[in-house]
Amino acid sequence: MTISLSKNATVSLAKQAGGSGLTKIALGVGWDMVEAKGFFAKLAGGNDSIDLDASCLAFDGAGNLVETVWFQKLVSDDGSIRHSGDNLTGEGDGDDETISIDLTRLPSKVETLVLTVTSFRGQTFDKVKNAFGRVVDLTNNKELARYDISDSGSFTGLILSSLKRNGGEWIYKAIGERAQGAHVKHLVEQSQRLI
Repeated sequence: MTISLSKNATVSLAKQAGGSGLTKIALGVGWDMVEAKGFFAKLAGGNDSIDLDASCLAFDGAGNLVETVWFQKLVSDDGSIRHSGDNLTGEGDGDDETISIDLTRLPSKVETLVLTVTSFRGQTFDKVKNAFGRVVDLTNNKELARYDISDSGSFTGLILSSLKRNGGEWIYKAIGERAQGAHVKHLVEQSQRLI
């Protein structure tokens, strides 16, 4: 059964996976565009697609950035983190962008992964609806945890969630922190403060 998280809530992924050894997961992100209403809104380009970008920041135990995986670097140097590629519109059902992680190959120095979402064209999150982040066990395609993002506003970035080592298990936290930035590099320092 999927756990639906609220902002700042945490869940042990091992417990959600039924105590089995969690080896491969996917962090999925999805969104839809808010329809522009009215004649003038449509004339002003109100129905342009929203290009949100999911990215993964990997930090060591001291909070230092180890690596970034995003649409311009789809695979981590060691191959343990893989990005599905850039979705320019958010069209369709399900995950719009996915970051797959082989936990067995993730370097031991990586203690925390942070999932961020940024608006590449600078459009604000008040133009987005039905946004979510989720964790899926890739061995059986079971959704372990979900964070529905109801927060909207004039921000261009979101520090969505984190995945942190805790002994032999992984803890997923729904962060939901507003940020400003059209690129993942703009969210590194704020992410460091939140882990």
